[in-house]
Amino acid sequence: MTETIHAAGIEDDGIIEKCEEDDNMINREDMLELTRRMTPARNCFARIAGAYMDEEGYDHSTFNLNFRRLSTSETRRNLEMAKTIPFAETNVQLKEYRFPEGEARRKSMWPLLSAMKQDEMKDDALLSVFYELMGENYRTNRQYCIFMFYGSYDVPVHGTDGAWLEGSEEVYDFLICAVAPTNEEYEPGKPEFGFLFPAFKDRSGDSEWIDFFQADSDEDQTKVIRKILGEPV
Repeated sequence: MTETIHAAGIEDDGIIEKCEEDDNMINREDMLELTRRMTPARNCFARIAGAYMDEEGYDHSTFNLNFRRLSTSETRRNLEMAKTIPFAETNVQLKEYRFPEGEARRKSMWPLLSAMKQDEMKDDALLSVFYELMGENYRTNRQYCIFMFYGSYDVPVHGTDGAWLEGSEEVYDFLICAVAPTNEEYEPGKPEFGFLFPAFKDRSGDSEWIDFFQADSDEDQTKVIRKILGEPV
């Protein structure tokens, strides 16, 4: 397992290994390109879902909505939340990890995340399983929320001179997860944890990889990272 999972900057008794290879580092320009499609005028999101969790990790309220039916103020607020993940400081707050291969991958959250992405996050049963797994493994001592976003980006062709050309190279479908504390009115604060799946590498989706976000790069959320990657927790 430790030979197939590579982390950038988090170590725990050698189980999650630090990645030193340049080709496994996140390209900042890729992330900036993606966030340019996270504005009210160029919105790439089709769906938003979420759960409000108590201190013990149990959800007491969930929702699943068409993103494009949100009000203008709700659209802006949720775009800012989603954008926090890819716009974070790359390779410091936002780090890239590789899923294991074979049986280990099947025991990770990779099949669940892939299924959620494939059905465009419309299946509440899949989301319920995801919230339960997150609640069991995310470490906090306060109420929080888990917001999930499904987006689709028609990646434009890049000419050899760097100019944008007509047409697209591929359609990149992706999930963003943002975990944030909530106040007494269930208003979410700034995201503290989250991920982008699949990773956006070399202007293309790569489901072998996932990008994890931690607002505080020293905060220990190794348990939930391990659970998503299929490591023993």
